[in-house]
Amino acid sequence: MVQYKSAWALCRPKSKIKSEEVFGLPNIKSAKKRVLVSQAKAAQNKAARSALKTDIKKFEAAVAEGNRSEADVAYKVAVKAVDKAVAKGLLHRNNAANKKSKMTVKLSKLA
Repeated sequence: MVQYKSAWALCRPKSKIKSEEVFGLPNIKSAKKRVLVSQAKAAQNKAARSALKTDIKKFEAAVAEGNRSEADVAYKVAVKAVDKAVAKGLLHRNNAANKKSKMTVKLSKLA
């Protein structure tokens, strides 16, 4: 007697999580997926934090150089980056307020 597979068995998507992708963890599929998702999110957070630090350093460099027009542009970019970091949950809002306040004081001293 010939056994036929159901149509669902033939067209269902194969699992994207392979057992060799995640090491040293439980063999539960959802746990493996959580590890992969958390690794991806950690990479995104790391990139966002790095971009934030870069924007702040560009402002600091413009202030140290003494270039007011360049510092104004860098200030606007840095403040926007800090606000985005708060929205994404990378910074606490009080920490962001502290950073923005320090940048504002440095910019006003430059004048």
